[in-house]
Amino acid sequence: MERIPFLLPESAKKPAALFLGVVFGFLLQKGGVTRYETIVGQLVMVDFTVLKVMLSAVLTGMLGIQVLLQINLVTLHPRHGSFGSSVIGGLIFGLGFGLLGYCPGTAAGAAGQGSLDALFGGVGGMLLGTAFYSEIYHRIEPTVLRWGSFGDITLPELLRASRWKVVIAVAALLAAVLSAFSLTGL
Repeated sequence: MERIPFLLPESAKKPAALFLGVVFGFLLQKGGVTRYETIVGQLVMVDFTVLKVMLSAVLTGMLGIQVLLQINLVTLHPRHGSFGSSVIGGLIFGLGFGLLGYCPGTAAGAAGQGSLDALFGGVGGMLLGTAFYSEIYHRIEPTVLRWGSFGDITLPELLRASRWKVVIAVAALLAAVLSAFSLTGL
């Protein structure tokens, strides 16, 4: 997405991003998803807090982006995707999640609340992983990252449907899932 140049001067963008990151981490912490026990509870399917928080975030973000698109405040710039890059990303994410019980966002939030496993394993692992990936990127980009290319496509383009139709359908599905969790006490 293009940045909105007229809302913030260039010098305020990084502090604003830091502020929003702190707010997001605070909300993750208040939602309980920075606790290792909550994440493990989700993995063994006895505590659905993580799923509820993430589905709510996806729903809010999706609707917000769609409104910004509608009033021409942002433009989407989809990135090239492929099955190769999805598999590699999934393996890296799964390895980190399986070893630590944190995803990147919850690891940062947990580190912020003082969890040493998240600080050293999560944040340290992300920094090492980023350095490693930047070293090998130029070698794997033309090969592995292009396997099974599906190009620069969005879900509405894939489905050959209007953005609003897809957004409304996905929003209804997410709202139904969240309602089902609420009604069943999960």
